[in-house]
Amino acid sequence: MKLAHLAGVAGLGLAAASTLAHAEATKLHLFNWTDYMAPSIIEDFEAETGIEVVQNYYNSNAELFSKLTAGGDAQYDLIVPSDYFVPRLIDAGLIQPLAAEGEPLAGRDNLLPEFRTPSFDPEGRYTVPYQWGVTGVVYNTETFPDPEPSWSLLYDPEVNRDYPFALLKGDAQFTFGTLCAFQGSGFDCVGEEPWVAAAQGLIETRQRDNFVGFVGATAAIEQVVSGVIHAGIAYNGDVAARRAGDPDTYGGLGFFVPEEGSQRWVDVLAMPAQAPNPDAARAFVEYLLRPEVAARLSNHNYYTTPNEAALPMVDPALREPPVMPDAATREHLSLTPSVGGDQLQMLQQLWSEARSR
Repeated sequence: MKLAHLAGVAGLGLAAASTLAHAEATKLHLFNWTDYMAPSIIEDFEAETGIEVVQNYYNSNAELFSKLTAGGDAQYDLIVPSDYFVPRLIDAGLIQPLAAEGEPLAGRDNLLPEFRTPSFDPEGRYTVPYQWGVTGVVYNTETFPDPEPSWSLLYDPEVNRDYPFALLKGDAQFTFGTLCAFQGSGFDCVGEEPWVAAAQGLIETRQRDNFVGFVGATAAIEQVVSGVIHAGIAYNGDVAARRAGDPDTYGGLGFFVPEEGSQRWVDVLAMPAQAPNPDAARAFVEYLLRPEVAARLSNHNYYTTPNEAALPMVDPALREPPVMPDAATREHLSLTPSVGGDQLQMLQQLWSEARSR
């Protein structure tokens, strides 16, 4: 029996044969990005099911991958990787299907068609989309009143010779993608020639006096506000949420998607290969697929929901730029290509070299 079928049940004791009854005495261990879940959703899920949710946090897909390969795949029940990391997790045997074949998750038909069988999970067995958004440049509007919407604000010393800036922490392929876009190869570049050029560009960037280092997307926003840096990389929803919530503090933030191209990302729910409480994990996934819950999640995170049935319930600001990219911006966006095998090894080697020289 699926979680959605239990909404009218007064007590979980009446559903002894169900997934929830099997999991009611367990804990759900959720490994998530920092500040990416509405506390009220956790509280309501716990009250309805009796399942205690324990959250731990990471700040990059690379950090998530390292944790899973070090035994975390047996420690956590649900994780929230980004789209292009999913094939790596599957190939490494670090995640398992969310449900048995032929047993679809309740509420999956609420999703927009484009998210039901995505390229990174063609049969839709391993993942359910969580949120989606775009990555761009956050900057101080007093320092840069009217910048060109270009990666040149970070990578061209003629455009920004003096003001401190930072790059995004922990993500080799994304960083190379931004440099590829700046160099004319497109954000979705793959292969030795564009990656070698990107690695060289990163080495040159790291040698500039005003390069501060690599920081997380949330930290970049705070560092722009505090004046530690004047430009960095952030996610659209984080910027929009802070500007809306505290315009006095964050009203001086600017944000753009570079015209050379950038990342449209989809974060997904997935279950580690040795999840200790898979029934609790499935119950929580089905809970998040409810339209009203999906809308609450987006309203909290300020990101766009992939749940079609939830769209009428999201805040109006989430249907406008920068949260919902307009048609012109979408033309500059692409998913990060999934790579593996020799290509992934080459990417990692070039990343290590570019970070050490």
